[in-house]
Amino acid sequence: MARGFTDFDVLLLDIEGTVCPISFVKDVLFPYAVNALPKLLEEKWDDAELAQYRNAFPEEYRDDRAAFEAHFRDLVARDVKVSYLKALQGYIWKAGYASGEIKAPLFPDVAPFMKEVHASGRKIMIYSSGSVPAQKLLFGHTNAQPSDLQPLILDWFDTVNAGLKVNVASYEAILASYPEVAPGRWLFLSDNLQEVEAARGLGCRVCL
Repeated sequence: MARGFTDFDVLLLDIEGTVCPISFVKDVLFPYAVNALPKLLEEKWDDAELAQYRNAFPEEYRDDRAAFEAHFRDLVARDVKVSYLKALQGYIWKAGYASGEIKAPLFPDVAPFMKEVHASGRKIMIYSSGSVPAQKLLFGHTNAQPSDLQPLILDWFDTVNAGLKVNVASYEAILASYPEVAPGRWLFLSDNLQEVEAARGLGCRVCL
């Protein structure tokens, strides 16, 4: 994982396809949420805890359980990256991580590289389309030793607090959060060419 890169101060990491297989998200996380949703809606439809997620959905789906579930399934099937879906997915995954049913399969070189970067005094941050709570769950329950890598990570960005990952403005927002770090001192790792080009456009170092 970018072991040839040493001249940077901040490591900004994508998740899907970069630190873990795309299949983990597509074949494990997404189906888990879809399969767990009916029981969740049956048991907690009127609970205040679920209401905060339900009320973030478009108004036409909020009060009809069948329509709500159908909309959720449709968004997942089309891999639509909207914040209200990502938030609810993260809420559902929390139970799966806590029970041990879900554990993030990081690529073998990820945890050692992150530990090396952290030990050198450099900063590690995450930028993913998944919600920040979902990001923290993933890095808190990995196949590494120790399993919880959250202490290595300084900050977290998603489509809510930064924006879509293919937009230059999103990287401008992230860099603006740390004005003391010059763009050329950031290293962004992603498996998506459009994301890499957006970050490169601001002068960030990138690796695909």
